[in-house]
Amino acid sequence: MALRSFWKGYLKLSLVTCPVAMTPATTENEKVRFRTLNRKTSNPVVSQYVDAATGKNVDEDDEVKGYERGENEYVMLEDDELEAVALESTRTIDIDMFVPRDSIDWIWFDKPHYLTPDDPIGEEAFSVIRDAMAATDMVGISRLVLYRRERAVMIEPRGKGIVLWTLHYGDEVRDEADYFSAIKSEKIDSDLMPLARKLIDERTKPWAPSMVSDPVQEKLLDLIAAKKKGRKRTAKPSGSTGTPIANTGNVINIMDALKKSISSEKRSGKR
Repeated sequence: MALRSFWKGYLKLSLVTCPVAMTPATTENEKVRFRTLNRKTSNPVVSQYVDAATGKNVDEDDEVKGYERGENEYVMLEDDELEAVALESTRTIDIDMFVPRDSIDWIWFDKPHYLTPDDPIGEEAFSVIRDAMAATDMVGISRLVLYRRERAVMIEPRGKGIVLWTLHYGDEVRDEADYFSAIKSEKIDSDLMPLARKLIDERTKPWAPSMVSDPVQEKLLDLIAAKKKGRKRTAKPSGSTGTPIANTGNVINIMDALKKSISSEKRSGKR
């Protein structure tokens, strides 16, 4: 069953326009959430802003955004000043450029959304834009105000619909060279690769959503259910399994570890 959309507007490519609806492709509704309570009264605890120097409560009308320019020095910005520099919150996804799909690395992707036609009359225009991108292996780039913030977005065809990805800004993505450049380019012993590849082959399985299930969430739900029934249950931390490998940097140890791993995989398969 399709969920109710949280955004409605228009998808536009030059003079081709169609009404669309958008819904987040992921959800955290099933996630276990907690409120902070007063142990003595069981009442929820609320947060309040206090002045860091005086310790007194700050009224909502006296709250203002501040940009730190130095130690204990701030530039104050009013709400109307911030709104003046923001992109106009239009309801149109105007595709003003296209790029090859494989030219955008995964690290730029932020949050996915499903984009669907919002009117039967506009389905043909929607399908034309979708199929044209699919035929050329291109994705559209646009800008949009979502979650009270201007965002760059990528529009990508997916089956009968379109996925809209919000993208990270340039200053949000760190350069991988800052982290990977110090890794030495050592030549790998050719005898190790066949063993490592065999181990990968034996562990290869078809993708399934169950691979990313949350065991902590399941244990929390069990704990909450036990509490509801008045039973006291202590969650036991799950320990790691397997034999620790000495970090000696010796190639013989790596070879030995790979052989033992493959042997262990075979025994598990027989069981």
